[in-house]
Amino acid sequence: MILFPAVDLKNGQCVRLEQGDMARATVFNLDPAAQARAFAAQGFEYLHVVDLDGAFAGKPMNAHAVEAMLKAVTMPVQLGGGIRDFKTIEAWLDKGITRVIIGTAAVRDPDLVKNAAKKFPGRVAVGLDARDGKVAVEGWAETSHVTALEIAQRFEDAGVAAIIFTDISRDGLLKGLNLDATIALADRISIPVIASGGFASIDDVKALLEPRAGKLAGAIVGRALYDGRLDPAAALTLIKNARTAA
Repeated sequence: MILFPAVDLKNGQCVRLEQGDMARATVFNLDPAAQARAFAAQGFEYLHVVDLDGAFAGKPMNAHAVEAMLKAVTMPVQLGGGIRDFKTIEAWLDKGITRVIIGTAAVRDPDLVKNAAKKFPGRVAVGLDARDGKVAVEGWAETSHVTALEIAQRFEDAGVAAIIFTDISRDGLLKGLNLDATIALADRISIPVIASGGFASIDDVKALLEPRAGKLAGAIVGRALYDGRLDPAAALTLIKNARTAA
């Protein structure tokens, strides 16, 4: 179980949104590279980055900030937001991104995901962001007519590294992860699933380590880290002890 600290980029700054609403953004750090270094120093092992402006624009918009973060830390980085063609996937992987996250294009152009996953084994993830059970696209500005499960099943044998499942209704609100929906998805597919949206406290870490969540590959934590509701050392110690016990 990996705990991914999140860096969401808007106008080159590190922010957190509420329910994906760009108008409800809180700036937490003017220097994303410094934030990445802070997470590395706290002992996190994998960074989750989203180019929010890119998600709306359909192309990378915070490349300078992402590149600065890649130079600042040695830990692996997964990146989503505005990655909708093969050229962009290839460019980011060449620059040192460990894993790209494809969201909107996974709904609208599933062949892109399949072809990329085949060419870059283990380096392509799919981001499924659900609102009332249906997947949202275009930076969550539009809701599609398909469920997360329907899309996830399209990629069952494609070599996709992970599915990142976000409950938009909880995102940034510190209400706790929607583990029921996330586990239900994980139980129906063979692709590793990462939980996202609403991470609130150490209780979420404990819930992730319960047997029923055993199929989950990890979770993404954002606002709870930034506003001090989650102690990184306590969270990572719990995870480490669980791994040792296993």
